[in-house]
Parts: sequence; structure tokens; C-alpha cells
Amino acid sequence: MTATREILLTNDDGIDSPGIRALYDALSEVGNVTTVAPADDQSAVGRAMTYEVPVHEHELGYALEGTPSDCVVAGLAELGPYPDIVVSGCNEGANIGAYVLGRSGTVSAAVEAAFFGVPAIAASLHVPQSEWPRETEVEEYSEVAEAVRYLVEHAPDAGVFEEAEYLNVNAPLPSEGHTPMVVTRPSHVYDMDASEEDGVVTLHDHTWEQMDGESLPDPEGTDRRAVYEGKISVSPLTAPHTTERHESLDELAERF
Repeated sequence: MTATREILLTNDDGIDSPGIRALYDALSEVGNVTTVAPADDQSAVGRAMTYEVPVHEHELGYALEGTPSDCVVAGLAELGPYPDIVVSGCNEGANIGAYVLGRSGTVSAAVEAAFFGVPAIAASLHVPQSEWPRETEVEEYSEVAEAVRYLVEHAPDAGVFEEAEYLNVNAPLPSEGHTPMVVTRPSHVYDMDASEEDGVVTLHDHTWEQMDGESLPDPEGTDRRAVYEGKISVSPLTAPHTTERHESLDELAERF
């Protein structure tokens, strides 16, 4: 039996969303959970910060009138006991593919924790486009919440965070039987375009349409392929902006 963990829980759908309630209930079985989450929906805000945000007590913890990144900084630096791990989610809708990582408020909260040096897990539930939009229920998050609970309980002691700074977990809707968990990498498939009409430009993300089709361009081992095949995807990731040496750039700088 692993030691009880201090867990900071946040999300981007808002503190009253069913996904965060499912995670709160599951994680309370293995740790002391402090919830610091946005007071309302902050989806797709990335790592935006507002710096000065009102805070209110909530039955799950604290509701901030700010972004997921605001919540992580406030939770780590002021509102709760310093955590062993940060969990963000569970998001209504998948956060899969490399191009999504910087947009997602759910994933950005995990990235913010990584910059603090605190291990983190971002969790999302894929809702097929054919069923979108609709209101999800707490029960629909039970399987992904159990997967996150399992990772929180075992990943730190297994040395997972000695190499990864955070995990991005995506799961399909629950089905009969046990859903397997597989380790993946973010897909690099990108299919966006735009159209203009009457002075309005509309952006179209066709990558989600492919999730409902009979064929998928993503290769084996990618997060989107795994979720498409009905598996729980876990991608071990590091915080962005890693610097590498490039001889060509070194030469340009020297000639400047």
C-alpha cells in the first residue's frame, strides 16, 4: 500500500463540471484532495493567466474566477498544502494530438505544474463528434477516473516521473468489460482550414471528423489511434520549450 498523497485537483471545464467531481471522488480514496478550479468554463484558454483573481470557498475546495494556470499557481503557492502531484480534468472532450497540447486549458494546468517541478496528470474523456455537444454525467467518467487514480497511486513510486514531467491521459466512453491502458505519443496529424463568408472567417478542425470515420490516418502508437480503438491512452510528456543545439543556427549567430 502506497503512502497517502497530497493531491491538487483542477480543470478547465469549471468546478461544477461532472468530470472534476468524478476525479475528486476517485482520488479521495488514495489521497488528500485540495480542489482549486475555475469558477466557470475556461476551455481552450491554454496557459493564459489573469494574475489577480477573486477566490471563493466551494464544497470541493476553492473556486477561482480565473484560468487553469491561475488555479495551479494559487493552489501550489497559497491555497493548499504543497502537493505530491497535480491532476487536471477530467475534461469533457479529448485532448489528443500534438497540435492540441498548447491550446488545452486542461493540459496547460499540468504544464504549469511541471514548471514548478511537481508531477502532473491531465485527463480527458473522448465524446464522439456524432454525440457532440451533449451534457455528460458523472458516471461516464468512472473508468477514466479509475485509470487516473491508479496512476496517482502507482506512477510516482514506479519512477515514471523521473523521466516524464506530466502524463496526458485520454479515454473513450466506458464500454462493457475492462478497457486496456496503452502508452502512446501525441499524434502529428493536423487537418485544419478556414473559410470566409460575409466578413467572417470560420476555422474548421477536421481532425475530429476523422475520429468518427472508418479509417484513421494516425499510425499505431499514437494517442488518437489508441482512443479510436477503444483504449485508454497515456502519453508521457515533458514541459515545452526544450532547447537543443543546432549547428546551423550557431553559425548564423556567429556571423551576425
